Amino acid sequence: QVPLVESGGGSVQAGGSLRLSCRASTYYYDSKCFGWFQQAPGKDREGVAAIHTRRGTTYYTDSVKGRFTISQDNDKNTIYLQMDSLKPEDTGTYYCTTPLECTDGGFGSSAITYWGLGTQVTVSS
Repeated sequence: QVPLVESGGGSVQAGGSLRLSCRASTYYYDSKCFGWFQQAPGKDREGVAAIHTRRGTTYYTDSVKGRFTISQDNDKNTIYLQMDSLKPEDTGTYYCTTPLECTDGGFGSSAITYWGLGTQVTVSS
C-alpha cells in the first residue's frame, strides 16, 4: 500500500492556478507534519510549505508566501496545496512527504520517511 499519492499537477501560464492533492493512508496521516517539496530542473528538492494535521499549524517559505496555501481535509486524509499567481520559477516536480519536524521556528526535513511519486507542475511565461 502506497503511503502517499499525489495528484493535480499540470501546465499553466504565468499567473494561473493549480491545486495539488496528497492522499495518505490513515496510519500515516494522524498527528503528522506533512509538507510539499519542489524539485526544479537541475536542482535539489526544497520545501515550500508544511502543515501539522493535528495542530493545523502551517508553514511557508518566503518565495511562496501569499501565493500558495496548504490545507487539510481530515475526513479524507488529504493535504492540499493551492498554488495561485504561479510563476515560471515554480516549475518542477512537487512531492508530498512526511513526517517533517514542525516547530515554532519552521519545518525540518531530517526525519522524512515517505515521499510520494511526485506530480509535475509547468508554468510558462
